[in-house]
Amino acid sequence: MEIYSPTLFIEINKSDYIFLVGDENEQGNFILIYKCIVPIQGIENYRIINFNQVLSDIKKNIYLIESKFNFTFKDTVLIINNFNLSFINLTGFKKLNGSQILKENITYILNSLKSHVNETENKKTIIHIFNSKFNLDKKKIENLPIGLFGDFYSHELSFCLINSNDYNNLNNIFNKCNLKIKKILLKSFAEGSYISNRNKSLGTFFQIQIDTNNSKIFYFENHSLKFEQNFNFGTNLIIGDISKVTSLKKDTVEKIIKNTILTNNILKDELISKNFFENSNYIKIKTKLLSDIAEARIEEILYKLLIKNINLFSLNKKNKEIFLKISDKSHLNCFKNIYSSFFSKQALLKADFAENISSEDLIKSVNQIVHFGWKKEAVPIIQPQKSLIARLFDTFFN
Repeated sequence: MEIYSPTLFIEINKSDYIFLVGDENEQGNFILIYKCIVPIQGIENYRIINFNQVLSDIKKNIYLIESKFNFTFKDTVLIINNFNLSFINLTGFKKLNGSQILKENITYILNSLKSHVNETENKKTIIHIFNSKFNLDKKKIENLPIGLFGDFYSHELSFCLINSNDYNNLNNIFNKCNLKIKKILLKSFAEGSYISNRNKSLGTFFQIQIDTNNSKIFYFENHSLKFEQNFNFGTNLIIGDISKVTSLKKDTVEKIIKNTILTNNILKDELISKNFFENSNYIKIKTKLLSDIAEARIEEILYKLLIKNINLFSLNKKNKEIFLKISDKSHLNCFKNIYSSFFSKQALLKADFAENISSEDLIKSVNQIVHFGWKKEAVPIIQPQKSLIARLFDTFFN
């Protein structure tokens, strides 16, 4: 395939760098043409601890990609999933007294809220700004209500921020690689926009992701990313509990999980098969005991992530869609009925099991955001050639 204008995407997650290149094919469709996963070094506990190591790894792999395609990249789209982030939701108001909402009214609210965030969070940098809600005379409006008449207008913005030191380090690293960061996107925003596009009538939902050693929850409301939180526990807790209570080795527990599907109709005296004890002495363990241990821990995890999460108390969780993503497929197959049972007990929650989004689907979604914007993102942050207000109105009115 002849390459005309490839785009470089780099994802930084908790364990890897993922280098991706996309380009349009002969039919004009944007496709993935290259993918390379490199173990991460120099980033721990959600921050860069070894600048030179990170620079070396990224620079080396960019050189390899450019050599492969005989093409020099001038910029990159960065997808981050391994830094400390914070979220602020603020609402601005305008008394109209029956008059018309003007562009100037919106400008004032946006500038005021952004200035407030910059003043109060002076050690952080804004990555995303979303138009969360428009309300005119206490009625929700779907789109920017310029030109409408009313008495009282409120406009909610959701801000996502990263520590300025991390932001500056990332820019410094890519500058030294002779690359400009065209745009930084949160992985959760990219995934949320993909889910929203796939489910046209769905703009409000939670996604819970449970990995081996960590978990994450994020919340989309009205097509806007409003919250994200990371946790340093995952399915490893379930394996550890089963091992501790039953005195089974962890590798034996993992073998059982990979080859077992726990149903809702486990017989009282059913035992774990001897086949799982090829290299150790057989221990009589009831399947129901293993199921009960897993159920107790899974319920505890889901309560911490969602039900009893103090950071979510202000959010209305009633009748919200939840996408549950378990990275370990064997774990999901074994315990799927337990997860389903938990949510069936929560009368006002609806949960679906979500598949991992493929790299190709993800960069297609990201590419759409970079080139055409997102319906609720108020400003593309990294475009220094324009003023903030010019970028805001490009998003609103172009």
